[in-house]
Amino acid sequence: MTSLATMIDHTQLKPETREEKIREICTEAKDYQFASVCVNPTWVKLSSELLTGTGVDVCTVIGFPLGANTPEVKAFETTDAIANGATEVDMVLNIGALKDGNDELVEKDMKAVVEAAKGKALTKVILETCLLTDEEKVRACEIAKRAGLDFVKTSTGFSTGNATVEDVALMRKTVGSDLGVKASGGIRSLEDAEAMKNAGATRIGASAGVKIVKGEQSDSDY
Repeated sequence: MTSLATMIDHTQLKPETREEKIREICTEAKDYQFASVCVNPTWVKLSSELLTGTGVDVCTVIGFPLGANTPEVKAFETTDAIANGATEVDMVLNIGALKDGNDELVEKDMKAVVEAAKGKALTKVILETCLLTDEEKVRACEIAKRAGLDFVKTSTGFSTGNATVEDVALMRKTVGSDLGVKASGGIRSLEDAEAMKNAGATRIGASAGVKIVKGEQSDSDY
């Protein structure tokens, strides 16, 4: 159970999130020794202050949730987040560029974040697998490897679908042991989390982290 807790990014990305909730998830993350809290950029500074010295990382999102910002904007977001205390960043893929076959722009977009984070923060790229064909998922993973990302991640939790065991397995097969794989979106129980882990996930993004490690079922939508 402990090993699973250390895989969880304890997530709160809803737009209506208030300070009280951020303080709550930071306390939970410290108590359960989750890998990180994953919060919107506006909450990075507070989360960093609350978690200093606890061993829990502060993760934030870049170009979220659509991925349709320019590389320059994503790089600025990354630099700003790190200045405020972020130690991990989850960027969203330029989905339209991938679908257009513009792999050069997709890679440039990823590299902008990787370069901005270099030596300062772990980088993950969200593929939004529910919007991609299997061929596109494979291409995105291959580009992520070339661009120097640390992780590939399934979903934002804000689109038409969530993580699936099949997608996690495909992503793991494509990246091999070179990159981490983060499953996120719709993981509501210990069984869900274990299934993702068994498929090759090395990180779990969920707002239901406490219930997951307690073996309870959550009705959370992320």
